[in-house]
Amino acid sequence: MDKNARIYIAGHRGLVGSALMRNLRARGCTNFLTRAHAELDLTSQAAVDAFFAAEKPDYVFLAAARVGGIHANNTYPAEFIRDNLAIQTNIIHAAYKNNVKRLLFLGSSCIYPKLAPQPMKEEHLLTGPLEPTNRPYALAKIAGIEMCWAYNRQYGTQYLAVMPTNLYGPGDNYHPENSHVIPALIRRFHEAKLTSAPSVMVWGSGTPKREFLYSEDMADACVYLMNLPDAQFVPLLGQDRNDGLPPLMNIGVGHDLSIRELAETVKDVVGYQGAIEFDAAKPDGTPRKLMDVGRLNAMGWKAHTGMREGLARAYQDFMAANAH
Repeated sequence: MDKNARIYIAGHRGLVGSALMRNLRARGCTNFLTRAHAELDLTSQAAVDAFFAAEKPDYVFLAAARVGGIHANNTYPAEFIRDNLAIQTNIIHAAYKNNVKRLLFLGSSCIYPKLAPQPMKEEHLLTGPLEPTNRPYALAKIAGIEMCWAYNRQYGTQYLAVMPTNLYGPGDNYHPENSHVIPALIRRFHEAKLTSAPSVMVWGSGTPKREFLYSEDMADACVYLMNLPDAQFVPLLGQDRNDGLPPLMNIGVGHDLSIRELAETVKDVVGYQGAIEFDAAKPDGTPRKLMDVGRLNAMGWKAHTGMREGLARAYQDFMAANAH
């Protein structure tokens, strides 16, 4: 990507989009096209078409989505499938009509079957039933991957989908009810430290294993892929085939840890002195969700932020955000 290229990051305020902005800025890119939700309704085809026609982006990072945890997915399944299908359909088609050079579409680990083999490879897509609680969201994301593939084959576009594992980092959502496991644990241990609480309760048995990727590493992998020369990038796109591998690339660290190990590390980073208790009556979720990142590693990219280092930075970010 040329440093003066016009780059549109859809969802630039989120955990993913803001990390992409920081990474591109650090590489000298300055020509960003950004619109907050109030300025551009991505579910409106007319609004997206007008934006693309006027601004003519060279590169698009499609990180905008309606997202949420199990509770939100269960409560608003209609919005999750409708809004996500609309957002990605509008952007992908407008990118084609306005000759965008490359587009990167961000998926979610729930696209893989509920009982996919571990670690999960790109070719495991559509090989089994999905987790019912987030199926509407997952199906929308799968449709986005298929749409990238269809446009690549029919129109010769260069649209790649990436599948990051569980993310955490600066700008995360630390809401007491609606946050994911790492921000939730950071908040809980921090509040327990402030009140000198004797123990902190963690949901579930502590035995499920999860993989976590620092958001700055995720952004680095995305930009690395977008900067690949044609000789490496084009074979990923499935322009010449309608079987086998979709235009999809896993992004992760390639190893996981148990929720118990995670809780102990967060406790240590926060400096909480009390005990950890596990509420085994609460649900554990899937026993394991690990990405196979062999293809990305073979192309020359590896994650470089260790878990403790990433958690320490995330805790600093939480403290800064809650300093008022």
